[in-house]
Amino acid sequence: MNEIILLTISGDDRPGVTSAITGILARYHINILDIGQAVIHNTLSLGILIQVPKESESSPLLRDVLFKAHEMNMLVRFEPVDDAAYEHWVEGQGKSRHIITLLARRISAEHIARVTAIAADHGLNIDNISRLSGRISLQDEGARQTRACVEFSVRGLPADAAALREEFLKTASDMDVDIAFQKDDIFRRNRRLVVFDMDSTLIEAEVIDELAKEAGVGEQVIEITEAAMRGEIDFNESFRRRVALLKGLDASVLERIAERLPLTEGATELVGHLKALGFKTAILSGGFTYFGHFLQQKLGFDYVYANELDIRDGKVTGEVVGTIVNGERKAQLLREIAEKEGVRLEQTIAVGDGANDLPMLSIAGLGIAFRAKPLVRQSAKQAISTLGLDGILYLIGFRDRDSLL
Repeated sequence: MNEIILLTISGDDRPGVTSAITGILARYHINILDIGQAVIHNTLSLGILIQVPKESESSPLLRDVLFKAHEMNMLVRFEPVDDAAYEHWVEGQGKSRHIITLLARRISAEHIARVTAIAADHGLNIDNISRLSGRISLQDEGARQTRACVEFSVRGLPADAAALREEFLKTASDMDVDIAFQKDDIFRRNRRLVVFDMDSTLIEAEVIDELAKEAGVGEQVIEITEAAMRGEIDFNESFRRRVALLKGLDASVLERIAERLPLTEGATELVGHLKALGFKTAILSGGFTYFGHFLQQKLGFDYVYANELDIRDGKVTGEVVGTIVNGERKAQLLREIAEKEGVRLEQTIAVGDGANDLPMLSIAGLGIAFRAKPLVRQSAKQAISTLGLDGILYLIGFRDRDSLL
């Protein structure tokens, strides 16, 4: 009979540990069935599942491993694995896998405990835990905004995915963190197109509200805007009513407003990394093309689709030119751009904050409600509220150490 043994080696991390142990295994012609290694704060944990052929004896092998571990001041543990347990482990490889991503300014033990308890309650087994965010010095912890991200790779299929998501949403709200739950498949690892809403997503403002202030109708327009974002008023109707209030506004104010628009935290970093990684990016906005093109020149977006303000003799007429970019139009544009770029919808990401973003969020492979209203947060596949836009990079497996900027 072949022997199956799990070797676990732990101790201070240093170069050559894995090489030394596997070198001994090689001399005995050992088959490696599984291997995993992790380093936490310079402490190494190495696990190797080995198959000892029947013509080889395990005693000399284990003796040599034990001596080598002692020589390196490492702890070693040998655990025999019976055939039934091994076959049960093999059968588990066909199970569904998901990624749980925990994001916060700081992650505490309580955050981890709550997330892992929910996963366990729904029958999900954790295979791997990785920190995606960079190391943080405690010397300057108050000098800048911090961010933290831990990713859990879990195996299994929840019996009630809706209930699982509801628990994650409630926990995220209660503890001021973000929790994403995604299927770990080939599409997650091969996203290619990211589309963004503009107002209150890429910029920390609603442009039409800024225009309204200049026109002296700020309060009226803000009231309509908020009702539309909550989904209480049809977008087309609310949009026409708001634009009509801008009639007579001098077109020269558009440039002044564009220059003072505040970019959302992390927008520059996110778009910069996406471009460096070869992603295609687009703005799909219910706002106005003037400001979309301004951001395109500033950040380098590939596509811009928004509403065209009708301007005659240097004055806003209170009307728009062409088809209004509403929720349905955004979803249609996402499909069209994906087709043009030869990208499947499963490879797309859509980011927005309002009710009119839900159609595109629902059809994208990864739909993200960013700092969104409760209705949108509950309806979207994922939500980010605690970090900036660059927190989206964590959802595609990006690590801080991978920075290209």
